Amino acid sequence: MKLEEMRALSPQEIRSRLEDAREEYFRLRFQFSGGQLTDTSRLRVARREIARLATILQEVELEVEYEGGGE
Repeated sequence: MKLEEMRALSPQEIRSRLEDAREEYFRLRFQFSGGQLTDTSRLRVARREIARLATILQEVELEVEYEGGGE
């Protein structure tokens, strides 16, 4: 999912997707520890998606308008 698409979601949808992403990450970690996960890059992708969703949710909750560049 692209960043613009994530930003267009409602806070409830973001929370739902964040929960789903955390569950997926948990399953991936479990598969990795059991030796069943062959594509370990999926762990990294899942972690980054969780971070993106959490950041966007925090921005929405604080009502911060993102204008880029950190200004």
